[in-house]
Amino acid sequence: MLPILKKDRTFFPSIVDEFFGRDFLPNIFEFQTGINMPSVNIVEGKNDFRIEVAAPGLQKDDFKINLDNNVLTISSEKEEKQEEKDERYMRREFSYTSFRRSFSLPQTVEADKISANHSNGVLSISIPKKEEAKIKPAKQIEIH
Repeated sequence: MLPILKKDRTFFPSIVDEFFGRDFLPNIFEFQTGINMPSVNIVEGKNDFRIEVAAPGLQKDDFKINLDNNVLTISSEKEEKQEEKDERYMRREFSYTSFRRSFSLPQTVEADKISANHSNGVLSISIPKKEEAKIKPAKQIEIH
């Protein structure tokens, strides 16, 4: 993996590239099967990574987040039923919505401290970095 140039002009490997570059369900899969994948933003902050999943219409109880063998999986399955009854007919409609996204986590995160919240149709997952992975401020070294 090539290092990237950061704003502070130091070089180091991009953890984001390794962390989130390996989504297990590529976009071609969703196109071929008709599965509607929600948009995902991935943000690298100073102390953590954040995954933001835009899923309007889904509630927090519709999501499942699992961590298994350093693979974070976000999934949802939702079934909706509509039923109309009249004297001479009955109409039922069923709607199923599901998706599953998986990401390989780097060894530099504190997996036991992952947290999530849901607000206004956006699921936010915070993945804290280990102390050694946090970006340190520049330090001037005195010459003796």
